[in-house]
Amino acid sequence: MQERPRKVDFVFFDAGGGHRAAATALKSVIEKQRGWDVRLVNFQEILDHLDIFRKISGIRLQDVYKLILKKGWTLGSPQMLVIMHTLIRLYHPAQVSELKKFWEESKPDMVVSVIPNFARALYQSLQAALPKTPLVTILTDLADYPPHFWMEPGQDQYWICGSERAVRQAMAMGYAREKVLRVSGMVLNPRFYEPVMMDRVAERRKLRLEPERPTGLILFGGQGSTVMESILQRLAEDQTAAQFIAICGKNDALRRRLSDRKWPMPVHVEGFTTEIPAFMHLSDFMIGKPGPGSLSEAMHMRLPAIVERNAWTLPQERYNAEWLTENETGLVLSSFRDVDKAVRQLLAGNTLDLYRANTHKLTNRAVFEIPSLLERIMEAGGSAT
Repeated sequence: MQERPRKVDFVFFDAGGGHRAAATALKSVIEKQRGWDVRLVNFQEILDHLDIFRKISGIRLQDVYKLILKKGWTLGSPQMLVIMHTLIRLYHPAQVSELKKFWEESKPDMVVSVIPNFARALYQSLQAALPKTPLVTILTDLADYPPHFWMEPGQDQYWICGSERAVRQAMAMGYAREKVLRVSGMVLNPRFYEPVMMDRVAERRKLRLEPERPTGLILFGGQGSTVMESILQRLAEDQTAAQFIAICGKNDALRRRLSDRKWPMPVHVEGFTTEIPAFMHLSDFMIGKPGPGSLSEAMHMRLPAIVERNAWTLPQERYNAEWLTENETGLVLSSFRDVDKAVRQLLAGNTLDLYRANTHKLTNRAVFEIPSLLERIMEAGGSAT
């Protein structure tokens, strides 16, 4: 009798886009490599009627996060995180109860989480419903932001980490080495590994950019950011030697404002796009926030980065700026008010070439490494029936 395909539930959260992107990328590779039955499970939808944030503010937790990013309301985010964790603990028993019912009905052979903040509820509910089913958490940040962000102590589960910092954090929390698995970086969409068959000169001309002029990609995630306008304004006033591709994401108001401006340097303004690999191929460096996804994409596409790290930076993203400095692959500013000086520094002498050479020292194939790790865990934790 033929065995049924392995059934794996990938738990994601639709906040910021990074969690869904990681789950979707892994689903495509796993189904192609292993033929497993991979289901994407939206954590928000399971617990929708318990969402205390919607009861207080009228919108869901994942939408609160999106609004914070879109409006730039990130000052004080560590304090907001403390409040959120308090509410999560308050509703923890109800979350465990709902999740337990979900696992009993779903009966997966493995549960893989790519979300922070809810590790305890996921673990306890799975233990109550299916104690032999392994739980694996893939960190979609380069490091944890303790306490209670990604890792929780005393849980018999696996952690997949994309940096040595995260590995050390898990070991310090008491996890055995065999439960802490290292991969070579963050999960990227497989499209970033496909050869780019593109004539940079011709494509730059199509975008009304100068073929040989240094080109910066301004990228602030799927929601864009209003700071992009002030960045371009400062660069324009500085009479920058560079030209820019500005990706505004789903922020249509920002896209219209940038498109309507008459810039002294060439600027191509783009809205929401799935062609980030192509735009990165046309660029020489990136300006943006130190998000783990966009920063890892930039490094993979050999783009040195200019990022900002200050009190407005999301706490879980602050280490990413340190990581950039440690690898000597970009510049970290305390404020984008100095972005004009940073671009001048990057374009001076052979600085850009040196930083680009350092990006070649980083090899990230995590999306292809993880499926074999999950298969090993599956074999160790029990087989499909």
